[in-house]
Order: sequence, then structure tokens, then C-alpha cells
Amino acid sequence: MPDYETVLLRNVGVEGSRTIDVYRSRGGYRGVEKALKQMADDEVVEEVKRANLRGRGGAGFPAGVKWGFLPKDRERTLLCVNADESEPPTFCNRVLMEHDPHQVIEGIIIAGFATRAQVAYVYMRVEFHEQFHIMQVAIDEAYAAGLLGKNILGSGYDLEVYVHRGAGAYVCGEETALIESIEGKRGCPRIKPPFPAIEGLFRRPTVVNNIETLANLPHIIERGADWFLGIGTANSAGPKLFCVCGPVNRPGCYEAPMTITCEELIMGDRFGQGMSGNASVQAVFPGGTSMGVLKADEVHMKMDFDDPRNFGLLGLGTAAAVVVGDKTDMRDVLRNMARFYALESCGQCTQCREGTNWMYRIASRIASGAGRIEDLDLLEEVAGRMGMMPGLSICGLPDGATFPVRGIVRKFRSELEEHIRGQEPAGAERVLSVLN
Repeated sequence: MPDYETVLLRNVGVEGSRTIDVYRSRGGYRGVEKALKQMADDEVVEEVKRANLRGRGGAGFPAGVKWGFLPKDRERTLLCVNADESEPPTFCNRVLMEHDPHQVIEGIIIAGFATRAQVAYVYMRVEFHEQFHIMQVAIDEAYAAGLLGKNILGSGYDLEVYVHRGAGAYVCGEETALIESIEGKRGCPRIKPPFPAIEGLFRRPTVVNNIETLANLPHIIERGADWFLGIGTANSAGPKLFCVCGPVNRPGCYEAPMTITCEELIMGDRFGQGMSGNASVQAVFPGGTSMGVLKADEVHMKMDFDDPRNFGLLGLGTAAAVVVGDKTDMRDVLRNMARFYALESCGQCTQCREGTNWMYRIASRIASGAGRIEDLDLLEEVAGRMGMMPGLSICGLPDGATFPVRGIVRKFRSELEEHIRGQEPAGAERVLSVLN
């Protein structure tokens, strides 16, 4: 990959990067000053639309378009910042909050100004203990500097920011479940419509954006949409954070344009630096676990918003690559994936509540050495009868639950069948005990 100027992670490793003084000394808050002093709110929206900033939280929906759904005659707007980051094994938002919290706050201020929001809630999962305190200290610094509160930088714009800690439910990464949780209710997705832009938090027009999405805003406003579009491709523009974990030599969070391939993310000298020990790649879940799986001969896939669908994936997701080595039994991977989503289903939709549980039980039967060839067909059948895409659920959790299961069954069927045929005859006697 050619030389790339680090943007989102430029302050990582800089001494004192969490403080407002260091952030400002390195050009921080210039985007806010330009937006509040030189631009109208609708001009900021149009610049973000022109940049085609697509959401970094998983769905990839254009941020500026989402802002445009807000009613023109609204009296009060609320901004929800999604810092839940519950998709395994995603940790790019955590890195931004840990090392550069003022970049996040600057993005919040710009988004709040553009959407005319008076209050912003940073929704953070409860496991982020250190990150909570880092963000709160940075917010206090911003208030003391006149960057939050009343009449920010003398512009007449007011914004209050609060950190709200959730209870750690995977489904609260979905925007309406996040809203329910902030309101003090159980984190369950809402039936839509109405959509949050019309009636969201406290029944007010609401915008929900992800941490990494907002961190791009200061750079778009300061450098312009043309600069942003010059990175990557028109439909997958701008800097992007990628995570990589598993048996690689250098797991971590890295920044690159979305022209990077999954193979380069794993093997590149600037990134994962190849497989550790004598391992080789057997499979990769390139967008977090919920987007589906690649076989070893598919890792040339581009990590952008378009190419993953050419490989049978749900999408790019959070761009967090889970690498599975060749010594790992894919039956265990199948069971682990199914177990996670069975535990995280909120239970509102029957097909999700029951379907994820049945997928887990069938996957457990296969992993225990008591599987049947017809179980593979049964897994595909159950997976095909749940999710928003067939039009059967309130949220996308069952889609995220079924894509890794279907992907493993379809792409590793020969390996699974080989294991099943090689089982001990006594294994069938364990079927009932596994199911019960």
C-alpha cells in the first residue's frame, strides 16, 4: 500500500494526547471554530453529504443523509453517540476514546451544531470503566475552555454533553435499543416507524451516530469534502479504522483507506504482520462476527462497503477481522458463534428468540460429536427463516446471527461432513443429553 497519512490515529502515542492543551497544539478544534464561526448548520450538513461520509458503526448509512431526515420545523433535537461497541472483537472506538477523546468531542460538537442538537448523550457500555473516566475528564476540560455549554466560542450555539453508561447488551448497539436504554428501560429495539429522526429519545427528533463516524467530522470540515473523497473510493471514502485479532503476529487497531484488502490487513508489515507460529489462515470474519466468513482463498476481498457482498457477506460491518487458524476446529467456531447470538437476543421476536437458540443447540450437537448430515441442512433452513431481510424481525440481530452460521455451513461443509462421518457410533447416544 502506498504511503498514507494517518488522520484518526495521528495523536495515538503522543504524550499527553488525552489533554485539551496537547490536542489544540496539534490543530485540534479548528474544525469546530470553522463550523461555528464561518458556516451555517445546513452548510455543514451539505459538506458532510458531499463527502459521502458513511457510518462506521456497521450499516454504512451516509451520515449527512441521516441528518437530512430530521423535520425542518423541529424545536428540539437530541444527539445520541453510540460508544457501545459490542460487536466482537471491535475496539476502534475504545482506542479513540482512550487516546484522543477531544477528537471525539470535537466531532460531537460539529454534529450537534449541524443537526441543531441541544443535548448529546454518549452511550457507553458499562465494561468501559477507564474510557468512561477519560471521556468525562475531557468533557470537563471542554466545558472549562468554553467549548461546551452555553454560547460556544461566542457563536450563540449551546450544547450539553453527558456520558450514559449502559448495561452491556449486544443489542443496544442498535439505535432504538440504545434509545430505550438511555430512557431507563430494558434495551430492546423499537418497532419502526416512527424512526428516531422523527420520534426518538424522549419522543424528540434524534440523531444516532457512531464514535468513529463523528471523529471524521473535524477533518471533513477543516480540509473539505474533496480531500475526504480523495481517500479510498467515491462509495467508500475517507480514513477507516480496522481491527485484527487472532493468531497473528501483531493484533491491534490500524488506520488505512478502504482500498486495503483483508489479506494485507492480516499479512502487511504495517498491520498484522502475518500469522504467528506455524499457523496458516483457515477462515476470517472480516467485519466482526456478524457479517459472515471468508475462506483462506477469499482474503483478497477489499475492505470497503461494496466488495464484501461479492463474497456472500452481509457487509463491511465494523471492519474488525477475526482470524481463525488452521489448527482450530470449525465445529467449535460454529458453536461459539451460535452461542453468542442465542445469549444476546432480546427475545422480542419469536423467530429470533427461538431460532438463535435452536441454532446453538444444533451447533452444540455437531461440536459434541453427535451431529448428523441433515443438521447442516437444518441449520440453513432455520437461518433462512429469521431476520429483517426476510421481513420477520424488528432489528437486524437475527441477520447478524445467521450470516456467520450460514457462511460456516456453506463454505466449510465438506470439513463439517468429514467430522460427522468420522464420529464414534456411540456419539449418537449423546444427542438427547446435548439438546437437554
